[in-house]
Amino acid sequence: MRRTTLGRTGIEVSAICLGTMTWGTQNTESEGHAQIRAALDHGIDFLDTAEAYPVNPMTAEGAGRTEEIIGTWIAANGRDDLVIATKIAGEGGVRRDGGAITGESIREACEGSLRRLRTDVIDLYQFHWPNRGSYHFRQNWTFDPSKQDTDAVAQNMADCMGALQALVDEGKIRAFGLSNESAWGTMRWLDLAEKGEGPRVAAMQNEYSLLCRLYDTDMAELSHHEDVTLLAFSPLGAGYLSGKYAGGAVPEGSRKSINPRMGRRATERVQPAVDGYVQIAELHGIDPVTMANAWVLSRPFPAIPIVGGRSVEQLKPAFAAGDVTLSDALLSDIDDAHRAIPMPY
Repeated sequence: MRRTTLGRTGIEVSAICLGTMTWGTQNTESEGHAQIRAALDHGIDFLDTAEAYPVNPMTAEGAGRTEEIIGTWIAANGRDDLVIATKIAGEGGVRRDGGAITGESIREACEGSLRRLRTDVIDLYQFHWPNRGSYHFRQNWTFDPSKQDTDAVAQNMADCMGALQALVDEGKIRAFGLSNESAWGTMRWLDLAEKGEGPRVAAMQNEYSLLCRLYDTDMAELSHHEDVTLLAFSPLGAGYLSGKYAGGAVPEGSRKSINPRMGRRATERVQPAVDGYVQIAELHGIDPVTMANAWVLSRPFPAIPIVGGRSVEQLKPAFAAGDVTLSDALLSDIDDAHRAIPMPY
């Protein structure tokens, strides 16, 4: 398994991250523990979670259960060399009545995550989404930044940075990351860090896959120049790129069986796009799951796919991507397919 580092932190992690967001709903505690063991056996030591998890569905009553499952693993097995990332929910979230991320709520949320995870330190502490809202989750089609209050955003960022720095100084978090952010927002956080007001942004967790390539322009340039590592969530497009939904199939227990709209990914163009990528994988003799994740690793900016599944067996082709280099011919075919059907949802 290849290794990489998170931003400029020096924190070394596996080139693939194990996602945990279904542990507690679609996956039992024992299944979550089995996935951690399988990941470690494949050289994967990087876990991503959030105080709001599990999802499918995400509920106020269930929030925190995924962190608890990781915590029971640590209690029984020790932390070993696990690198753990988690997130504070923020506006519209399922914790603290959906309140904004503030200096006060950061400390409360962080200490809650530490208790549930049964650990003394969080390696990467992330904001799940910006207080001001974002264009992610298909909101890009109607995005309107004119409603944002620039001065209020600046004041809140300064408040948050002070709280984050205090937690770093206390040894409770090692690094800071963002999620569902924009280039403008990220640069504001980086500017504050440059002025010595708090920790530098090390990573960005945004959706990124063959089907969702919003990251390819401004954010890609930022990642390259500022050494911000992309943690790509939904690298399989919520499972579409595995090919399992071909021909209208909806496997029992799959995300589509629970959420038919697939987070507004279920459009008329998505299946034709998926079919094209699955055909490319078949042509080049590679599993489509392995191909989709290896493609994320091939990008011209630092990127780590976050992989997930309902079983260890489902995860194996994703894990395999960490040792695969895609050929120029395959990558050229992917480029052609992207130009034919760009951003199908």
